[in-house]
Amino acid sequence: MKLTGREKSSLIFEGVVTVILLVLLNMAIIMIIQDIIQGNPGVTNGIFIIKQSLRIGPYQTQIWSYQRILIAIFVVIDAWVVWWRLRRRYHLYQMNHIIGELHYIAQGHLDHRIPFRLKGNQQHVISSVNALVDSAVKSMDDERKIEKSKDELITNVSHDLRTPLTSIIGYLGLIEDKQYQSEEDILKYTHTAYEKAKQMKTLVEDLFEYTKVQQHGAPVNIMRVDLNQLLEQLTASFELEAQHRGINISSKVVPNPLMIEADPEKLGRVFNNLVANAFKYGNGASYIKVNALQKGGNVEVTVANDGTPIPPQALDHLFERFYRAEASRSRATGGTGLGLAIVKSIVDLHHGSVRVTSDDDETAFIVTLPLKQDNKMQAHE
Repeated sequence: MKLTGREKSSLIFEGVVTVILLVLLNMAIIMIIQDIIQGNPGVTNGIFIIKQSLRIGPYQTQIWSYQRILIAIFVVIDAWVVWWRLRRRYHLYQMNHIIGELHYIAQGHLDHRIPFRLKGNQQHVISSVNALVDSAVKSMDDERKIEKSKDELITNVSHDLRTPLTSIIGYLGLIEDKQYQSEEDILKYTHTAYEKAKQMKTLVEDLFEYTKVQQHGAPVNIMRVDLNQLLEQLTASFELEAQHRGINISSKVVPNPLMIEADPEKLGRVFNNLVANAFKYGNGASYIKVNALQKGGNVEVTVANDGTPIPPQALDHLFERFYRAEASRSRATGGTGLGLAIVKSIVDLHHGSVRVTSDDDETAFIVTLPLKQDNKMQAHE
């Protein structure tokens, strides 16, 4: 930290004044001591005897005057006093600079940081202030992102609910106004309204699940789960749909059994969403494979299919809320755009990770989860 010209002048002036005062004080003390000694012959004789008998150093140097000893002592003491005073004043100037920087930041200049480095406690203060400002800025940015995210959530939900709701009201309005020719028309209108209502129900359920797992401190019911049994039950629940579509669905777990600590209900939702996604969007697929492989303290579960690949530009956005790689296809399949966002949120709750790869041969969603959750869950709570 550099001192200003005024501070340097003030420091020099204080040093000069301190030296002058100390010199005057030293002279006064020496004169008082001389008056005491000269007024007492016994003390004078004692000092003379000591001077004659006392030798210092290898050359047996004799002390010629006690005043020199006093002056040497005073010089040492004065130097220490001057150094202490100037150092104290310098630290005061440093603190004033820190306070000035704090006032500047407090006025709203949150992009500013205290730029200089000091030694000792002052540097700890500077580091703490800069860290505090960084934390405050990050919290404000996070809050803005949360507010923006809430606004986007409301906008997207409103849009996605309005579309089927408009259809429901339209078709029921036709029935209400008796704008139909036959009972067949009525059945057609009610069936369409029913399908749109189911679409709305799916969206609301997905939205509820998403908001539930996104909440801070979301409850996680951890227990030991046989992953092989869970995946077998999962593939069995999709067998009829797979047969209808001519798709071979299978699961394989290595080693078997493979025990994992997780919330079975939430974990089942993860793989259910991934398999359902493969059915919805894996056009032309001949197989869906759900394979789990233990790797050290983790397990890697892969849900793969050989259907239509995902566009490369969409891979980085798949787990974003309400994102659809192909909006028209999603509307046709009834997709809400929340399935993969729910997957990522649940995997995050289990302190795992999820990624996707896709090429002309295969599209694979890879979920990596730790086998044990004890310490991690305690930290989460």
